This record gives sequence, C-alpha cells and structure tokens, in this order.
Amino acid sequence: MDESTIDAPVTSKVEWSWDVLIPYVLFHLGCFGVVVTGFSRTGIELFCVCFLVRMFGLSVGYHRYFAHRSFKTSRTMQFVLALLGSLSFERGPLWWAETHRHHHRHADTPDDLHSPRYHGFLYSHSGWFADRRNHETRISKVQDLAVYPELRWLDRWYGVPVALYATLLWVFYGTTGVVYGVFLNSVVVWHLTHWIQSFSHKLGGYRRWESADQSRNHFLIGLITLGEWHNNHHHFPSSARQGYAWWELDLGYLALRLMNKAGLVWDVRTPKQVAPTLEPGRRPEPAHLG
Repeated sequence: MDESTIDAPVTSKVEWSWDVLIPYVLFHLGCFGVVVTGFSRTGIELFCVCFLVRMFGLSVGYHRYFAHRSFKTSRTMQFVLALLGSLSFERGPLWWAETHRHHHRHADTPDDLHSPRYHGFLYSHSGWFADRRNHETRISKVQDLAVYPELRWLDRWYGVPVALYATLLWVFYGTTGVVYGVFLNSVVVWHLTHWIQSFSHKLGGYRRWESADQSRNHFLIGLITLGEWHNNHHHFPSSARQGYAWWELDLGYLALRLMNKAGLVWDVRTPKQVAPTLEPGRRPEPAHLG
C-alpha cells in the first residue's frame, strides 16, 4: 500500500474491513452473556484483574514505551510489555506505535487518522481502525522498533497471544471467564481507548495547557486508564508521567517508579519543571529518574 494513501485525509469513501467489524460487533453482543452467567463475585474479580493487566499493557507498554519511548528497559521486558499490550486486542505493537506517532505529528489536522474535528465523531471513535486503508504498519516510521524480529513477528501474529488468553480463561473459568474476561473486558478497554481518541479531542474535560490541538483531560477517564491525562500528555508527549496535579492520579507512572527501583526499567523520562504558570507551548527538556 502506498504510504501517501494512508497519509491522505479521510474522505467519505471508507474502505470498511469486515474482518474487523464483524468481530467488533460480536464482542459487543457477547456482553449479553451476563444473562447466562449472571453477576458473580468470581466474574467481577476476574474482570478487575484482567482489566488492570490489560490496561497496564496498553498504557505503560503500547503507549508510554512503544509509541513514545519514555523509558528504557531490557529486551526481555520489552517483549513482555509487547505481549501484555497485545492482550488489549488493538493489533500489534509496531502498528499501534506507528499510528499513535502519526496522530501526534498531525493532531487535529486533516491528516490526523482520528480527529473528530475533521473526520466526524463516529469515525474517530469507532471507525478509523476498521478502515482498511489504516491497517498496514508503515515499518519506515518505526525503524527503532522494527529492528527486533520478535516485535515484527508479534506485530504480524498479534492474534496468537489473544487466542491463548481467551483459551486459558475458558479452560479455567468456563463461560464466566469468556464473558467477563474477554467480551465485557475488551469492550470496556476498547471504548476507553476510543474515548481518548474522540471525546478527549472534542468535548468536556479541562485543559491545563493551551496547545494547537484540542486535547483535554477527563477526570474519570484519567483515573480508570491508569493515568491517561490527555491534555497533559500532548503537552509532554515524551514524558512517562502524565498526572501533574494532586488529583491527577497516575498509576502507570507509579508502577514505573517501582519498576525503576527494582531495576526493571531505567531512564524514565519526566519534565524538569511543571508549574501552573508554564507558558503555553513551552516544553521543558525531559529529566530522568535517579
């Protein structure tokens, strides 16, 4: 696929991918499986554990590490983060990093893959990833990651850990495992991601810093997603820390601090100075945790 085709603004002619849309719809329908399983303590506990593991893989792994390289780690831990991120059912690590980097280069412009301002709310929320034109990973844009053959393999075969995850839940927890750990869990994770792509660039929330894009923080979303405070992130995109006010709890960053102390990660990037009087558009050089 020609890269210029992917870089072109979205038009009304969307090339829908049914191999994405059909499973997407089926997973939503699968949530009605709670009628069969009922609500149970086991199901709720399973949902919470799976959610934390998958959101960690998405927020800390796919987002802060692969997309922004906001900290360093070993090759082994890098692959672990890639595996955990793949459990979000949001394709492979190279594709995720490449499309997210593209978003930051063109945030809220016609070239942004999911800007609600230019492409409409529904397309930015749940449509762009089902557009066949956005499916190919542009390896030339993620050469820093593509040098690792295991990451390229996982980017192509991201369905393998997904299938293993679903199979293990079925074996150990039966229908409850599939409904709570796969269907309900996936739909919640997906729509939290969708929210950041659509609502967090359009409606509500608050903006700590002015910027050319329309990014904004949403309090509840920031808490649930382990610290995805979106306006903060767009102001300091290479920072591993995204929460800066006392109410902006950033569990992902807290986890990285613990991992740093344990020697699992290092060179964790944070801004040297963050103050309410910070000039709009001014971005301090990143510092590192000791």
